[in-house]
Amino acid sequence: MNKFIAAGLAAVFAAGSSNVALADQPAADWMPAQQVIEKVLNAGYTQVTKLEVDDGRWEGEGMKNGQKMEFHADPRTGVINFEKPDD
Repeated sequence: MNKFIAAGLAAVFAAGSSNVALADQPAADWMPAQQVIEKVLNAGYTQVTKLEVDDGRWEGEGMKNGQKMEFHADPRTGVINFEKPDD
């Protein structure tokens, strides 16, 4: 029975590690991260503390008007299309 448990755990760990390779990546036609940061700063943010690809868009965090904010930016234009205070 222990052989079956060990084999099952090995399969779970192997499947879990393959998800790392499937992480979201920007598409070839996306605006580069540095340009998105510049757009966000031009939109009133004083600092961008996080920017990553998730669910087909740029998602980030930063400071705007002295408040920590979350935002989503269009992947091709860098325009912020969603923002809210980060709780």
